[in-house]
Amino acid sequence: MSRKPPSVKKSQTSVDHFLSELATRSSGGQAGANGRLLFAMDATASRQPSWDSAAQIQGEMFAAADDLGGLSVQLAFFRGFGEFKISQWTDRPAEMARLVASVSCLAGETQIIKVLKHALNETRKTRVDALVFVGDSMEEDVDALGQVAGELGLAGLPVFIFQEANDPIASFAFQQIAKLSGGACVQFDRASAETLRKLLGAIAVYAAGGRKALSNLAKSEGGAVLQISNQMARR
Repeated sequence: MSRKPPSVKKSQTSVDHFLSELATRSSGGQAGANGRLLFAMDATASRQPSWDSAAQIQGEMFAAADDLGGLSVQLAFFRGFGEFKISQWTDRPAEMARLVASVSCLAGETQIIKVLKHALNETRKTRVDALVFVGDSMEEDVDALGQVAGELGLAGLPVFIFQEANDPIASFAFQQIAKLSGGACVQFDRASAETLRKLLGAIAVYAAGGRKALSNLAKSEGGAVLQISNQMARR
């Protein structure tokens, strides 16, 4: 796998345009100045078929968020035999893209509980605006996950889950986590790279500008982005 940071496409989507608009407001001391986004990935073997494509899209999201000027991101991932790693917080998209591109998949069981507990610890130290998790399966105690998700909800940290494929056990657990934390859960197909790109861009917008910024984007973007906005509106 290449370890070079993914390049950003020249053509801009509506997400990119909205990020640029938000950046203009952020420079004037508006809501986007101190956005903090924790980005977590399932790097177990089941995600290998689509990993390279997903890693590039994730890198593009961080690069697009560069215009925000104040979005800090931390990467977390699990794989293999109990391996769970986190990066330092960074506001340099090129560095985050390099980290994402350097991760490879390794067989093992899911460790989502570690992701949620780490997020809770982080936001208790310094507020985190959003947790994004990208995964396709769940092999843990759903009640234990729900307990921590509820604590995240009380702490004001919503979990946004982007589910690859449609495993029904994972779907149930992910929906519970999203509901209890005040976030949202959306499925995407392995062949739908553009959907994931829009979803990740939308959460970058949310982390920088809050619910109003996400709602405004959803009106123009529609589709999966509107699903996220609507789920949050019902919380």
